[in-house]
Amino acid sequence: MSAPLTRLTAVEVHYWSATPETGEPCALDAYAAQGIYGAAGVPFDVVAPSMPAAPADADEPERIGLLGGAVAEAVASARLGGTGALAVGGNCTCSPGVLGGLEIAHGSDARIGLVWFDAHGDFNTPATSLTGSLGGMPVAVCAGLAHPRWRELSRAVCPLPTDRIVMVDVRNLDPAEEELIRATGVPVAAVAEGFSGVDLGRAVSDLASRCDLIYLHVDSDVLDASLVPLHRTKERSGPGMAAVTEAIDAVMATGKVAAFAVVSVCGAPGDVDVASGVGLVRSGLESWSRHGTVTAGGA
Repeated sequence: MSAPLTRLTAVEVHYWSATPETGEPCALDAYAAQGIYGAAGVPFDVVAPSMPAAPADADEPERIGLLGGAVAEAVASARLGGTGALAVGGNCTCSPGVLGGLEIAHGSDARIGLVWFDAHGDFNTPATSLTGSLGGMPVAVCAGLAHPRWRELSRAVCPLPTDRIVMVDVRNLDPAEEELIRATGVPVAAVAEGFSGVDLGRAVSDLASRCDLIYLHVDSDVLDASLVPLHRTKERSGPGMAAVTEAIDAVMATGKVAAFAVVSVCGAPGDVDVASGVGLVRSGLESWSRHGTVTAGGA
């Protein structure tokens, strides 16, 4: 049973993986300037987790995990305080931290579901990846299939069962990654009519029936490349804004979304990418407000 969304905490991740976002403009300033955190029509707070000090010999997955732990604490604090947790900024590598925060707040036995909007599955492991890019592994990390130290430092103690994951769009998959997705039974849903995948409504309804709460994650590259021209991993032949926001609303309509993330949006005010990020966050918050959320501790 859903409860009204009465307050919001925006968790701003000012890092790209574990590196401060100092080399290029980030959309977070534009979000604040345009007041989009108020789109849900509820009071809101803004927190910005800081990267903890890392050991001198820490590798990149460990550093990302340390940042994930700080994100987890912010998400958990929001949920335990009775607020919805909106994660913005950064990229997909912060997702184990969001999952960890939900585990802290709702308990290790909570049945958490993940709905993953992305042009990519991010389900690679070191054995399947063509490039070794850590940015292509966060969902596999959440599922306990890669880099356990990254997941554990992100406070996601319990790996996410693959039957609690729904991927949306993921139109560009590495061959071995696609095989792994099929082998683990993770459904790939169509973002809109005319795109490949199973029916989104049925996939999300089935997931919601088996979960206490849902983490809805949106990488802006799920949009067509023309809407995110500055994105490092943009992909052609993707959906437009209306299709994606309608799909987001279908997930919010379950009333079980406890955390909502919109990541990988770069650029300055006036850039197309920032306008797209604003549209995703604003429409998602408006939908979240209409459909409600769950309280910490379960449905």
